[in-house]
Amino acid sequence: QNGGVPPEAVLDVGDIHLDPGRREVSVAGKPIQLRAKEFDLLAAFMRYEGMVLDRERLVSLVWGQDFYGDTRTIDVHVAWLREKLTGAKARVQTVWGVGYKLVLDEETAAAQP
Repeated sequence: QNGGVPPEAVLDVGDIHLDPGRREVSVAGKPIQLRAKEFDLLAAFMRYEGMVLDRERLVSLVWGQDFYGDTRTIDVHVAWLREKLTGAKARVQTVWGVGYKLVLDEETAAAQP
């Protein structure tokens, strides 16, 4: 169960728009190209916006049960994802010793009514 979100639901966080059905992502209306795992990682972060996801949770959400790599793989994918989201109004924040979460940038959050 993914928190009651239908799997094909379009996700919007800040100016990031993700369409799981089409596997398309845009930032401020401009399409960005993501590798398959980057896309799945971003989708997981957007579904659980503001919630801290530890590496084990990310592995199960993105890679599934047949993941035999090092959890550092996640750090690498997060770094690639951050690079591609440069300038977006939401970003992947490191929660030291725990994992990562997607947050709205401070300026964006401050501008929200």
